[in-house]
Amino acid sequence: MYRSLTQEETSILKSNGCTADDWNNISATDRFNAERYHNVRFSGKIYLGASDHVFELPGGFKANASISNAALHNVTVADNVYIHNIGNYIANYNIGEKAFIENVNRIVATGDSSFGISTEVSVLNETGGREVPIYPRLSAQIAWLIAMYRHKPDMVSALRRMILDEADKVRSSRGIIGRNVHIVNSGTITDVNVGDYATIDGAASLTDGTIAASEQDPVYVGANVMAEHFILSSGAHVAESVVLVNSFVGQACHLTHLFSAHDSLFFANCACENGEAAAIFAGPYTVTMHKSSLLIAGMFSFLNAGSGSNQSNHMYKLGPIHQGVVERGSKTTSDSYILWPARIGAFSLVMGRHVNHPDTSALPFSYLIENRGRSFLVPGVNIKSVGTIRDARKWPKRDKRRDADRLDCINFNLLSPYTASKMLNGIKLLNTIEETLGVTADQYSYRSMTIESRALRKGKEYYGMALDKFMGNSLIHRLKDTHFESNADIRRLLRPTIEAGRGEWIDLAGMIAPHCEIERLSSDIASGRCGSLDEVEKRIRQLSDDYYDMEWTWVEEHFAQWYGKSCNELTATDVADIIKRWQTSVVRLDKMLYDDARKEFSAVSRIGFGADGTEECCDADFEQVRGEFQSDDFVKMVLDHIDKKTALGNELMARIQHLL
Repeated sequence: MYRSLTQEETSILKSNGCTADDWNNISATDRFNAERYHNVRFSGKIYLGASDHVFELPGGFKANASISNAALHNVTVADNVYIHNIGNYIANYNIGEKAFIENVNRIVATGDSSFGISTEVSVLNETGGREVPIYPRLSAQIAWLIAMYRHKPDMVSALRRMILDEADKVRSSRGIIGRNVHIVNSGTITDVNVGDYATIDGAASLTDGTIAASEQDPVYVGANVMAEHFILSSGAHVAESVVLVNSFVGQACHLTHLFSAHDSLFFANCACENGEAAAIFAGPYTVTMHKSSLLIAGMFSFLNAGSGSNQSNHMYKLGPIHQGVVERGSKTTSDSYILWPARIGAFSLVMGRHVNHPDTSALPFSYLIENRGRSFLVPGVNIKSVGTIRDARKWPKRDKRRDADRLDCINFNLLSPYTASKMLNGIKLLNTIEETLGVTADQYSYRSMTIESRALRKGKEYYGMALDKFMGNSLIHRLKDTHFESNADIRRLLRPTIEAGRGEWIDLAGMIAPHCEIERLSSDIASGRCGSLDEVEKRIRQLSDDYYDMEWTWVEEHFAQWYGKSCNELTATDVADIIKRWQTSVVRLDKMLYDDARKEFSAVSRIGFGADGTEECCDADFEQVRGEFQSDDFVKMVLDHIDKKTALGNELMARIQHLL
């Protein structure tokens, strides 16, 4: 409860150099200590709390909760707050318990504000048409629905209305600085709500934004950051002269080292340094680290952008209206370039300059390589790449989100109904290309790209092994830890547990789901059956949780297409044959990975090692730095994977032996 100041408290404040437009407009709690206020100018309505806490700062420095050398206008100060050396003033803010504010130019709420919520972010098309209004709980999946489902205007309008309602809920003429917030050595903060436990250290200017920090996963805003019309999610780290305009930064994202972005969305665990982003939809794990890299007007996820990676969205006709999609898990090498519009298939590698608008989406796991101005496509080869498997293993380990409330649903699987369906259709496509142009051709043309005959045939082989691995793995895990005594039991165990999962699957910026289920969700949002953002979140999360049941539904649907028999026709003998195919493919792929890893220990890889240049010195230096091939962690993982998968197959073979 607050009360008026006593006459004695007012006298102490005056003797400490404090002034007020009207002392009657100042209220305080019973534990208020006037001795802790020096050289403070009060105006408007002021509410003051207790000052009996001692802050312990790095290096052992201690500071009592107090306020000095500051001007406060219409400010509520909770218990045990430290405010010192405010160059200008703090106006129209509620300051939470144990906040620490020092050496700041100005903190002000200027009027009716929604603090960055509902800011329109013009992703992909810089001229507009795919705007995503942002709010603190925005997930990659909800943003994807708004940006990419423009052919569902009723659904998009419904989601936009929900987000505008969120803006109205927080709209206020007063800003909030949460509990245990540290704001030091910073410039001007205007119309920014700062969540609990956030740190702002050395920021240049922050305008119209929300910092959605939490005790579990605080937010850090560092030196010389300039941000305008923005939202930072829990665990975000934005520092070292980053510039943000009209942008959303998701959970555990790190943006540092002079990186700049406008009209862009960054979702969980993105890491961006040095370069520039313009109108991008950066799904989870989008990584760009180099000064010369520009990501523009593109949709990415699980991307690793090499130095000098660039795209163009402007062909100097109707303006910057073009866009591109680089599907999940892809890499761009140094100095790569893509002229939008274009679409790069999942888990692909892009090398060189590509100006003929390539579309490789039907052929995942490919290399797209420029040679003398021509784009060459090598289908499926990335399946046997060490880099691809290493990436798939490292992503879950690099999830830095500490907030228990994880907003983005992320599926890390390399092989899934999404990629498997593309490979099934990819084999058909490659067969059609080969049949159309003749099996004796040296090269084949596909969508302004060239496919060498050997690459085409090997691509079909790689896809086949990957499908044997994925389908067989699903079958084995379906029967693992189950009891069966007959072929009928096996068929019963292989029946899908849910209907959802049939048909085409899509990637919603990190989450993989059946297209029909997203269509159903879209219809429910448009009709009002799914009428709040909370309900939309729950539906999306349920789809994510049901992934493996839906995956099996897809596998069961495509069983006859791949194996020649449906699941309700299988016998133990068929299962045994599938297990053998699975084991053969898994071991072959792992041996390819093993051979690919060996290249990193070849004589070529040793160039540059050895201080005096002798062969003995080179080998010794290389082994000290890189270790021996057989002791490499990845190599050991591959060998261990062969053993484990072989044992898994053998165990199931032993269990069905009595039925053969």
